[in-house]
Amino acid sequence: MDDLLRFLRTRNAEDDHAYAYVAHVFGGEALLDSHLPMLDLIDTLARDHAAMDPSDPRSTGLAHALRVLAQSYAEHPDYREEWRPWPAFARAAGVSGPPG
Repeated sequence: MDDLLRFLRTRNAEDDHAYAYVAHVFGGEALLDSHLPMLDLIDTLARDHAAMDPSDPRSTGLAHALRVLAQSYAEHPDYREEWRPWPAFARAAGVSGPPG
């Protein structure tokens, strides 16, 4: 999970830099419909999970949420297939594959 958290935080930092460039070139109003609040939320969730005791009952749900959020970067060359939410959920639940 540490690698996934590092991956997410790195992608968020890259996106923050891109938004800063847009604001610099086009002005702050260009960011009114941006995803900056979502990037802040993802970073907060990643930090919360990193600080959370693995025995905390919220840990599994938060890990799943972070895996779902990381899918938006699935085309990135550093994204790993094992980070997809379904395989992680299936492993945790002892299920061999998706339903259907």
